[in-house]
Amino acid sequence: QLLKALWALAGAALCCFLVLVIHAQFLKEGQLAAGTCEIVTLDRDSSQPRRTIARQTARCACRKGQIAGTTRARPACVDARIIRTKQWCEMLPCLEGEGCDLLINRSGWTCTQPGGRIKTTTVRARPRCGRGGCPARRQSPRQ
Repeated sequence: QLLKALWALAGAALCCFLVLVIHAQFLKEGQLAAGTCEIVTLDRDSSQPRRTIARQTARCACRKGQIAGTTRARPACVDARIIRTKQWCEMLPCLEGEGCDLLINRSGWTCTQPGGRIKTTTVRARPRCGRGGCPARRQSPRQ
């Protein structure tokens, strides 16, 4: 009888352990490691001749003092000061061998390849919202 009870107890303990391991794995799957980014969406529009418009959304888990940016044409966590001051080229957004220049209005940057091809990137900031979601935006009345 004692042996049966011990086997039942061991089986129950093993079952609980497996449930905990599986639960922990599910919690980890949606999380990014600190200081890393992943591309969530990537849309390309090649409807215009000699021009491709690409829009991408990234999800980042940045450390304190960092914010989502671009390094070597990939999403990355960069120093928040770069984003605040719009000194985009300081985050090294272009590929190795390309030259970086700020757009005149600082709304983005260009990467110039050695052959002369130019890639232009413009930044569109999204509102930062807390855990409760974004507050409803009030629209000003049209006149």
